Amino acid sequence: MSSHLFYQSRLSRPMLDRAEGIYLWDTEGRRYLDGSSGAMVSNIGHSNPRVLAAMQAQMAKSTFGYRLHFQNQPAEDLARMTAEMMPAGLDRVFFVSGGSEAVESTIKLARQYALTQGRDRAWKVISRFPSYHGSTMGSLAITGMDSFTGPFAPMMRVMPKVPAPTCYLDRDNLDDAARGLRYAEMLRDEIVAQGPETVLAFIMEPVGGASTGALVAPDSYYTRIREICDEFGILLIYDEVMTGAGRTGRFVAAQHWGVTPDIMALSKGFAAGYVPLGAMVARGDIVEPVLDAGGFLHGHTYAGNPLACAAGCAVLTELQRGGLTDNAARMGDLLKSRLEGLMNRYPFIGDVRGKGLLLAFELVSDRSTMAPLPKELNAYLRLVDLAYERGLIIYARRTRGGLEGDHFMVCPPLIVTPTQIDEIISLLTEALDAFAVEAGLPVAEAA
Repeated sequence: MSSHLFYQSRLSRPMLDRAEGIYLWDTEGRRYLDGSSGAMVSNIGHSNPRVLAAMQAQMAKSTFGYRLHFQNQPAEDLARMTAEMMPAGLDRVFFVSGGSEAVESTIKLARQYALTQGRDRAWKVISRFPSYHGSTMGSLAITGMDSFTGPFAPMMRVMPKVPAPTCYLDRDNLDDAARGLRYAEMLRDEIVAQGPETVLAFIMEPVGGASTGALVAPDSYYTRIREICDEFGILLIYDEVMTGAGRTGRFVAAQHWGVTPDIMALSKGFAAGYVPLGAMVARGDIVEPVLDAGGFLHGHTYAGNPLACAAGCAVLTELQRGGLTDNAARMGDLLKSRLEGLMNRYPFIGDVRGKGLLLAFELVSDRSTMAPLPKELNAYLRLVDLAYERGLIIYARRTRGGLEGDHFMVCPPLIVTPTQIDEIISLLTEALDAFAVEAGLPVAEAA
């Protein structure tokens, strides 16, 4: 049947019928294990009856009330719940409908705050390469993926970049702590090169997302980045669109290192796919001067939507009620160890990385050099298809700036069980075996 819809490509998939827990079914009755939580979204699983009931109750009262005409209780409740779960000091919440909007909001707030502080020349937002921060023009300007940003470069003011801390690719004599500091100092060097008076903020994902495949920096990196931003009076923004809402084993990944950013972006698992919802969370002493100066010059029609916020409250309640953040830490350790075990069978798996249930593995042609597979293999597409044919959904991107390299994100919902992890590994093994045969890659004999 022909369709009037179009998205990024001509990719065709089966028609979705229903979803429950960590599984989805198409209209032909075939079941798929959601091994990537969609796009790392469905943190509490599909069709949670308590979330659906909360949404139905709110629908019976109101589904929309424009924020300039009314306050609404679900928005107030969700803002309070969010602030209570944040690192201390991040206590002002601004709601949006998605991750790109959340990131866009962070850089606009940063700029308006700088103006209240007399820093008129501060407009540059330094980010990392590779990185991904969204698809609006503002969030693309701070994204470091050539395949995504290239066509639009003439239309936007591209922001400065520093290398992401891809220590797993380095071949030097430094230990992890020293490598972390080396990458952090690259930010300081860039600030000096740009002129500190022109630099507004530094934005980073505390654990990498689609651009770097669950990249985790050495511990030393996080503290030093905070120190450098403080040294120059530059705002530190954490993009926790993917890492937030329990995904890494803490409510937000910042809590792993005890480093508090000045502003944070949340989305994806924040409403777990039940509604479009995201948030910017900031320090009160950043928000208040902006409001005093005439208000925050930004906003979206559906900000603080009562139905969306009711769903968000129910999702956060489920995270707490079910101990899902702790489960993400436990099941993440188990799943990571199982993925690492696959390295014994497949010499072309070069790295397994991540935190909690934000995990990825990268394919290479040579593990000793970490040289990528020939890009003509299109491994990042083919392995996904082979897994999909077997009923397993995983998520892939090109690792090296979006142009070559292949990583695969294995990030099931936070409700996943050990038995379901066994199922993930079994299906993934079948897909890897088939890919190895197609690509002529070696597979080690079972011990």
